[in-house]
Amino acid sequence: MTDDVGFGVASTFGGPVPTPNLDRLAAKGLVYNRFHTTALCSPSRAALLTGRNQHAVGTGVVTDLATGYPGYTSIIPKSAATIAEVLRQNGYSTSMFGKHHNVPMWEETAAGPFDHWPTGLGFEYFYGFIGGATNQWHPNLVRGTSRVVVSDTGSGDAVLDRFLADDAINWLHEQKAAAPDKPFFMYYAPGTAHSPHQAPKEWIERFTGEFDQGWDVLHAETVARQKTEKLIPASTEVTSRPEGIPAWADLSSERKQVAARMMEVYAGMIAFQDAQIGRVLDEISRMGLEDNTLVIFIEGDNGTSPEGGIEGSTNSGATIVDRGSEDGSWRYSQLDVLGSEKTLGHFPVGWTWALNSPLPWMKGVASHLGGTRNGLVVSWPAGIRQRGVRTQFHYITDIMPTILEAARVPAPDMVNGVPQQRMDGISFAYSFKSAKVPERRHTQYFELMGNRALYHDGWLAATTPQRLPWQSTVPPGDLTKWPWELYNLEQDFAQAKNLADRYPQKLESLKLLWEKQARANSVYPLDDSTLSRLRHNPYKAARNSYTYWGPVRIPDASAPPLRDRSFTLIADVEIPANGGEGVLAASGGHFGGWGFYLKDGRPIAVHRASQQKRDYFEVKTTSPLSPGRMKITYTFAIDAGAGAKRGGELAIRVDGVELAKGRIDRLASFDEAQEPFEIGDDSGTQVSDDYGANVRFNGIIKNVTVDVQR
Repeated sequence: MTDDVGFGVASTFGGPVPTPNLDRLAAKGLVYNRFHTTALCSPSRAALLTGRNQHAVGTGVVTDLATGYPGYTSIIPKSAATIAEVLRQNGYSTSMFGKHHNVPMWEETAAGPFDHWPTGLGFEYFYGFIGGATNQWHPNLVRGTSRVVVSDTGSGDAVLDRFLADDAINWLHEQKAAAPDKPFFMYYAPGTAHSPHQAPKEWIERFTGEFDQGWDVLHAETVARQKTEKLIPASTEVTSRPEGIPAWADLSSERKQVAARMMEVYAGMIAFQDAQIGRVLDEISRMGLEDNTLVIFIEGDNGTSPEGGIEGSTNSGATIVDRGSEDGSWRYSQLDVLGSEKTLGHFPVGWTWALNSPLPWMKGVASHLGGTRNGLVVSWPAGIRQRGVRTQFHYITDIMPTILEAARVPAPDMVNGVPQQRMDGISFAYSFKSAKVPERRHTQYFELMGNRALYHDGWLAATTPQRLPWQSTVPPGDLTKWPWELYNLEQDFAQAKNLADRYPQKLESLKLLWEKQARANSVYPLDDSTLSRLRHNPYKAARNSYTYWGPVRIPDASAPPLRDRSFTLIADVEIPANGGEGVLAASGGHFGGWGFYLKDGRPIAVHRASQQKRDYFEVKTTSPLSPGRMKITYTFAIDAGAGAKRGGELAIRVDGVELAKGRIDRLASFDEAQEPFEIGDDSGTQVSDDYGANVRFNGIIKNVTVDVQR
């Protein structure tokens, strides 16, 4: 399953990005054009793995926004054993590669517990990353439950997608060497094309000039191809570009150049990913396993993402919180490095709309098909004789029961002594034999941050979105009073004709059915808030003091919250005879964060609000420290008030004597790549440009304490 890839991206579904390896799977199997996800990452993944509705397994929203309500805890219960656990107990080797955004944020550290890590959910082997996103060039990788650092990064094709394919192929070799007759289950979820949009330059260059026509023309071209290739009905009508997204013709020349290049980066990322998946498929074929291997390829865990906003971004984490943190001249100056390790890019929302063609809206909007309808391809040479398009309506919970039916493994009533809750998914293996067989899924509810929908026997009732999905500000009002729309999807593939006024009784009956489904699946209480609950732990009292007894690497979710707090960091260290060099502590990286280090023996503090030079602030002492043991203290006092652009005063003391003081004008807001907090090193993208050759601290760190004011 790929990430943030809408219905109209891949060539397999009429999109502009060539995906020859997905195309060849489709040529050997089936293409489903009415398959649906939850409209967001963690919920889709939880529903996929468990075969249960997302709220029923505590994942009604991404883990970063968890609350204490049953449908939103981010805790997948043991009463919902995953497909991996069931297959493992039935004789399969199980592995996972890529993104796992289903660990409660307070369980992401080396202290565990690891029940919700892949190895605790039935996967005997895991190689990938925990959380919503990571830097493709400098990924936060895990093998099993141990953090690993990849040194081969930053140039050529040394990006995450290649590392995942390499590791998956190695695992296949080892599995078949040890147990050649044992079946295997592999869950491959690379995280592409979630931001940051990054790819090898060679692959980006393949698309130079391919998108100069702009998003309006691209949308029309894609819909035309989809009709010609009979991927959608010839009668399909489409909605107009959403209000707020500018027409391509209205952009200045510079804005067009930046936007086109950002789209080229995205296309290069998708194409490179397809090539890496192709390597894995090639190896399966070379090993003689292709004929009886069932491949289920979900192109996207939701629609294409709007998180780049109207203009796009070179630092998507910062601009999600503060859209004004970049201006047009800055973005234009970055044209030559877009997609490289020097940017954490995301394209403008105009491309988002075009790449969900022919469907309305996008990721995050569970009421409309642009958020929930994703392409699905199924290939199984030994089990699927027919080829072509399937139009039966299905949902992501249906994957698990389909696999179980194909493997002839019954869904268990009890797993590890725990009675299992109902299976919400419905196998679609019946559709393997015929395109004309009636669909067996009659009803499915949708809900995400207030946006709601109910599908029932061809009809869809849906609320009208009250917040533009590229905006984080939540409008006031009662969520239960949002207006509803009505669509006949049997005659209206792209949800373009609102029939609410024509069939009010039908709409009311579907609203009542949604209510019944919501009550049965722990959907209430509805909550459309976003940043106000970001990465907040609802189960643990706020922690104010942290102590580290040597070099460690702590996930961002469990690190001291230094971005918007006053704090004191004290490093108890021993300076060697040849002078102190290297990092004492670092939080974040090149695109936002703090660095506390010694250079030429002098204590220095650096803060980056972004990767821009104007957002680089430094406080340094003038004299080198003498060898020996001492306490180096960094104290930051944040400005009073609130808002994303606050700064503060930072002072450096050694054994209680103040040696330097300076101003930090602006603070970083949010790290999209979720780089870790480290003691004694800065192994990611590096906060400071001035570490020099000695990044790791060359002395002895007795301990580091961090006290944070809440």
